[in-house]
Amino acid sequence: MTISLSNRSSIIFILIWLSFGIDNVSAQLIPVKTFTHADTLRGSNTAERAWWDIIHYDITVEPDFTSKTISGICRIGFKTLLQKHSDSLQLDLQEPMQIDSIRIKNQPTTFRREGNAFHVKMPTFSKMDTGTLVVYFSGKPRQAVRPPWDGGWIWKTDREGNPWMTVACQGLGASVWYPCKDIQSDEPDNGAMLRIIVPDSLQGIGNGRLVETKKMDAGKTMYHWKVINPINNYCIIPYIGKYVHFGDVYAGEKGKLDMDYWVLNYNLDKAKLQFTDAARMMKAFEHWFGPYPFYEDGYKLVETPHLGMEHQGAIAYGNQFKNGYLGRDLSGSGWGMKWDFIIVHESGHEWFANNITSNDIADMWIHESFTNYSETLFTDYFYGHDAGNEYVIGSRSNISNDKPVIGRYGINNEGSGDMYCKGGNMLHYIRQVIDNDEKFRSILRGLNQEFYHKTVDTKEIEQYISKKAGYDFSSIFNQYLRSVKIPLLEYRFIRNRLSYRWKKESLVTGFNMPVKVQVGSTAVWLKPGIKWKTLKTPITQDEQSFSIDKNFYIRSEKVTE
Repeated sequence: MTISLSNRSSIIFILIWLSFGIDNVSAQLIPVKTFTHADTLRGSNTAERAWWDIIHYDITVEPDFTSKTISGICRIGFKTLLQKHSDSLQLDLQEPMQIDSIRIKNQPTTFRREGNAFHVKMPTFSKMDTGTLVVYFSGKPRQAVRPPWDGGWIWKTDREGNPWMTVACQGLGASVWYPCKDIQSDEPDNGAMLRIIVPDSLQGIGNGRLVETKKMDAGKTMYHWKVINPINNYCIIPYIGKYVHFGDVYAGEKGKLDMDYWVLNYNLDKAKLQFTDAARMMKAFEHWFGPYPFYEDGYKLVETPHLGMEHQGAIAYGNQFKNGYLGRDLSGSGWGMKWDFIIVHESGHEWFANNITSNDIADMWIHESFTNYSETLFTDYFYGHDAGNEYVIGSRSNISNDKPVIGRYGINNEGSGDMYCKGGNMLHYIRQVIDNDEKFRSILRGLNQEFYHKTVDTKEIEQYISKKAGYDFSSIFNQYLRSVKIPLLEYRFIRNRLSYRWKKESLVTGFNMPVKVQVGSTAVWLKPGIKWKTLKTPITQDEQSFSIDKNFYIRSEKVTE
């Protein structure tokens, strides 16, 4: 899930607004943030990043619950992309964490700190050479105060007093706890390994598959996990607690899929009932989106002390084993109480965020809009078309229209929290225009095939949808992603003729989307422009009525002059 309007972690920042019942449908004046050189270092593909490509992460981490510190080793496999390259390499590790030493080609190397960025002295490599950085790190990582809405390491205890630890870092960045190339556009081609060293009384759960469990000295155990697919750095997460395990095998589109569940020991019975939604989720989403993208690494849910997060193949779950969002329906339609919000939403990110990942955090709508709409598609699949429509329409009360959905590029800047519900309603509008659910489904499945395990920009997604739909949707993307204007359809009746137009001031330049309306008892498709158009209707003056099909996220106004 994501969002963090000021570099805070994900899962649904918008949900904070929801919890306070904020309903604002007009643009607001907001302070203009001043961005710094540090923002550029964090959010752009700097010269010290551009010349090398991540191949593999191999992370060993050992937390100390008492002191709230961690120490570890991060081995970073890379290849060079340029023959002539910078003699330094940028690594990221956020204060107050420290890099203790770095080795390259079995030799120590020097480095210089600039805030949260480290400039590492590098020897010369030829183009397409490979190498491994060995980075020793330690410190007291930033602690998350209100995870997942703010990022950092989470130090909690369960109700029996056992340590319970994990990390939430989307938006803030994985460099809050381990050294990495902290930019979304570079995922390790060959996956990652995570070795978690914990006291014998606890379990360390990571992404992917368990390679080995190894007894260490001093009453400790190392849990070694391996991911073979590309994975974004913020998705690599340790979960540490007194866990018990159960699981199942799902017969999916690509064969047998291991589905594993790790919960606190005293919640086992509740989890066995609640987690049946995971198989339902998989059935619905493989239908709409195509095969689960990480069969090789399996799927798991892991209970956490925070609400949730879309960590690849290891979804963080903290919804208290309740349907809805902590027991309430965010859409107000009633349908959201039929299923577990965190299981459905966070797992939807396996397709949109983890499989298809935005290059820049400014394009986080690719993650959140599609995943928000996955809730509608899940509802549609199990409860019918009308139920899905009611769910997405009900979600509009959560739209703020405070600023554009797309943020500013190159500075680690997310756009508006409207990337959730407004983005989902935009996709619903597109679905209505396509007016063919099989075609719409083929586009969603095609996206996950075309951009399988890839990072993308907004334009690639926009162009793919328009091409496959056979309809130019550029104006709807501009309207709903790049502005805060909601189209206003003006109309009037003169005798038995309906006149209509888009109000120019409510549109971005070139907006030309059709809309379905009800005139009297007849459903009619209109294609308005900014000039008045007229439709002869078979109704009398006494029968005159006009309404917008509720599946279209627009406004209407009767003009009397």
